[in-house]
Amino acid sequence: MNQDQQPRWYIIHTYSGYENSVEKSIRNKVDNNGLQDQIFDIKVLTETEIVEDKNGKRKEVIKKLFPSYVFIKMIYSNQIWYLVTQTEGVTGFVGPQGRPLPLTPEEVKRNGLETIKIEDFNIKVGDNVEIISGALTGFIGSVQSIDMEHEKLKVIVSMFGRETPVEIDFSSVEKKINK
Repeated sequence: MNQDQQPRWYIIHTYSGYENSVEKSIRNKVDNNGLQDQIFDIKVLTETEIVEDKNGKRKEVIKKLFPSYVFIKMIYSNQIWYLVTQTEGVTGFVGPQGRPLPLTPEEVKRNGLETIKIEDFNIKVGDNVEIISGALTGFIGSVQSIDMEHEKLKVIVSMFGRETPVEIDFSSVEKKINK
């Protein structure tokens, strides 16, 4: 495959509130037209937050990380561009003149669009890692424990002069090479 035939991640801009229906519509188009070899994944990035109402009751709320945006892993072609842009709720691709601009591998990793295959995971207890996404971006810490089942690490970072354990996703860290 040449570079143009490699699946890459792109961003679709949608009308506000249409993210989930755009995802569902594109999935239906993929299934109905047999496009599984051209469109590989579609994601609306969300996180779960616990909020308290005025009565003190706690509940989980799913919040969109990027309102009005849907991420799509596809092999770019004019046919696929047309199919996606003609989907109800889509305003276009993010990129110059509405042409898709693929995300860099760093952006894919930082946004957690792809999970790390366990066999590709090369961090072990005692390794130094740099946090590359989230509130602690830029912090460097030492791996204290690894939870393979949940793909989480317990990392000790120095905050405000204190050693603090934090739990972090595999995809949010990068191994730091000691020089």
